Amino acid sequence: MEKIIVGISDVKTCREPSELVTYALGSCVGICMRDGVNGVSGMAHIMLPDSTAIQTDGNRMKFADTGIELLYNELIKLGAVHSRLTAKIAGGANMFGSVSNTMNIGERNVIATKKQLEKLGVPITAEDTGLDYGRTIKFNSEDGSLLVMSSLKGNKTI
Repeated sequence: MEKIIVGISDVKTCREPSELVTYALGSCVGICMRDGVNGVSGMAHIMLPDSTAIQTDGNRMKFADTGIELLYNELIKLGAVHSRLTAKIAGGANMFGSVSNTMNIGERNVIATKKQLEKLGVPITAEDTGLDYGRTIKFNSEDGSLLVMSSLKGNKTI
């Protein structure tokens, strides 16, 4: 199985059999989308919720509103059918112990991710978000399973 690394502020797509991996999700969110019938999958690693807050940053993959849309469009180009796309998400931790909603980037990232997926009409079938610990995720394009790994909380498959 081919292993494809998805960096921070990055989007990658693949055909099965492949494994998409992103490391060190703290307040960032990893978004995995899949059309299991056509065998196409993808992952985005977003850092921030809203591209309009930093209009001088041209990296569309960095933000939930633009990065998720980019991932969606790439999957459609590969032959994914809108009605068969599903998503799994992980990350969005409150890594700095902030009690302020403004400073809790992780929570804001999760909210923005869910809002964008809802806007696109892509249902979330599983998630492991929030709390206060980092995660590494591995998405299996063949069966759609998402392995969430944490040195503090152990491993689980969603």
